[in-house]
Amino acid sequence: MLALFVFIVGPTVIILDLIPTSIGAYASDFFEMVGRTEATGGEPMAEWLSSWTVFYWAWWISWTPFVGMFLARISRGRTIREFVGGVILVPSLVSLVWFAVFGGTAITQAQGGRTFSDDSDVQLFEMLQAYPWAAASGLLVMFLVGIFFVSGADAASIVMGTLSQRGTLDPSRWVVIFWGTVMGAVAIVMLFAGGENALDGLQDLTILVAAPFVIIMVLLCLALARDLRRDPMMLRDIRAAEAIEQAVDYATDRHGHDFYIRVKPFPDQERGTAVDAGDGTKNGAGTSRYGPGTGPGYTMTEPGDPDALVTGRN
Repeated sequence: MLALFVFIVGPTVIILDLIPTSIGAYASDFFEMVGRTEATGGEPMAEWLSSWTVFYWAWWISWTPFVGMFLARISRGRTIREFVGGVILVPSLVSLVWFAVFGGTAITQAQGGRTFSDDSDVQLFEMLQAYPWAAASGLLVMFLVGIFFVSGADAASIVMGTLSQRGTLDPSRWVVIFWGTVMGAVAIVMLFAGGENALDGLQDLTILVAAPFVIIMVLLCLALARDLRRDPMMLRDIRAAEAIEQAVDYATDRHGHDFYIRVKPFPDQERGTAVDAGDGTKNGAGTSRYGPGTGPGYTMTEPGDPDALVTGRN
């Protein structure tokens, strides 16, 4: 709602121009930005990377334990494609629009001669003062910030309650309240102890806490890759491709290039017994008279069989 308001009353055309421009600039500068180090920019670059890039890496890594579990709970039953789209692509697109609206508006105002305070906490309110209903939009900003903190703390309290009660999906209410109180108390202590520099202490603490968890994340990635290779759906696709390949090879050797593949369940009398292969020999137990690699579940038939369920030419 707030972004829509600023989009309408602000520099709408410039905001629309910024979206494709930002995507193109990001794509062209991505690899250069990824490779930036102190060697390319000296001390200012090192300070920037430390206070922004490294800090936000560590910030999200430190959030991984409870955010990952929370997302897993609300994504139960979704495919990996749906999960990636809902967790990575959609938030990225929303962030692109958000920064284009508010960043583009602030940049336009600055180019027009408007000055902003050095305090980043009040810059958004200063930007909104240039448009109608500044007081109402400022109250809406504070309301949205409050919702963000409350929802984040609520999710964190529930997940920590789950972890402290051996993975239960419904942790005790008092346990959740305890963790919420602890988080609030820690935040209050840091604000009173650190004063204006409280954020610096939070940044250092975040990096220290996140560093060991990087190893756990690497191990989790390896475990996920291993589980995906053993997933029944993955194995089914692999086995299906192997079975069809064997069936086609057998049919080509026996019938040439004109044959049908028929898919059907085997009769009970043909399961696990030796049967006549039609050429004076018998197949062993667990095999079928239809040739190697063609069972169970599908058979090779002669060309022109009207009962063929799945047909095709090799």
